[in-house]
Amino acid sequence: MIALTGATGLLGRFLLDGLPSQIMTLGRRPLAGYAHRLWDLSGAAPELGGITTLIHAAFSHVPGRYRGGEGDDPDGFLSANLDGTRRLFDVAAKAGVQRVIFLSSRAVFDGSATGVPLTEETPPNPASLYGRVKAQAEAHLAALPLIGQSLRATGVYGPGPGHKWQALFADYLSGKPIPPRRGTEVHGADLAQACRLLLNDNGTGPFHLSDLLLDRHDLLTEVQRLTACPHAPPPPSDRPVDPLICTRLPVLGWQPGGMDLLRADLPAMLP
Repeated sequence: MIALTGATGLLGRFLLDGLPSQIMTLGRRPLAGYAHRLWDLSGAAPELGGITTLIHAAFSHVPGRYRGGEGDDPDGFLSANLDGTRRLFDVAAKAGVQRVIFLSSRAVFDGSATGVPLTEETPPNPASLYGRVKAQAEAHLAALPLIGQSLRATGVYGPGPGHKWQALFADYLSGKPIPPRRGTEVHGADLAQACRLLLNDNGTGPFHLSDLLLDRHDLLTEVQRLTACPHAPPPPSDRPVDPLICTRLPVLGWQPGGMDLLRADLPAMLP
């Protein structure tokens, strides 16, 4: 059986839709139709008997923020997200869980100089507390006697309540000024596809998960096309962004949806 943390979060809905059946959720709130065990990052680790794969997507943070998600409580942020994750991984190893898939982040490289190729062999160099938590949790997992797979994902987008561009689209359509920006993105369905592939692979360590290098100018040009919004999109960003170099997942057959998938789902993300 697969156990999933973070099932009620922004990533959880994509994982529940894209993973095989026989999923047990671990968290504070049960979901209709799924077996559930009560658990919280800040508390004791859950009972994991009978679990063969653990997918850890839960993260405690200020709403809407990952970098800077500690708010004014860095100690609590560390206690929940680092100590709580370590407890969870340790109990998984003791319970005989065969595989742990950990949702990490490209934030493990935030301190790297521009122009450094971000391969799966590049040593982490976090600059934020968020990135530090992810890097240290990765290292803890790698030392345990099980198949530990860390998915270093870029920004995850896709339709659903509270999706990542909800406020951006509302601001643009209302005529508020939008600062230029570009970043790396991947669809939540492509995240779920990656997890499915890892269920049948015994490779360990980090796997990079990224699809688009997306400029707000291009994204909001698509929104303007769909809505006939009279406001001009922001100019293209001149900020350099180093993409994650994804080598290991494509070898397993991973094929992200690219701009076609973004355009197909964009209408469902508009207010």
